[in-house]
Amino acid sequence: MRRLRSTFLALAGTAAMFALTATPSQAAPGDVSTSCASVLTPAGYVDVSWGYSSSCGTQSFSPNIKQIKQLTGLPVGTVVSACASTYQPAGWVQTSTYYSSSCVYSSTPSFSHNAWQLKRTS
Repeated sequence: MRRLRSTFLALAGTAAMFALTATPSQAAPGDVSTSCASVLTPAGYVDVSWGYSSSCGTQSFSPNIKQIKQLTGLPVGTVVSACASTYQPAGWVQTSTYYSSSCVYSSTPSFSHNAWQLKRTS
């Protein structure tokens, strides 16, 4: 019973943390916000991490939340890591690809490259 209560408190704390992050409309360049996976990643953003939260309404433990990063407004030459679950915005190029455990966005993950480094070129 104690383990169940601890798990519930950890999940509730995680959900509260995600509820307090900035919305994309208020984000500054480089800011990271969290949304349910069912919400499309806005233009100028990339997915940077995937996870699970009961606040997004699924009964399984499949990834159902994502953290997104605002790239619009970052200076030329900036390098960021991003999940391959979205395309890079215009003016950004892929410099490398790799596997990242934080970018697993499927309930049937593999160890294939699922992330990349992006560099702002214009």
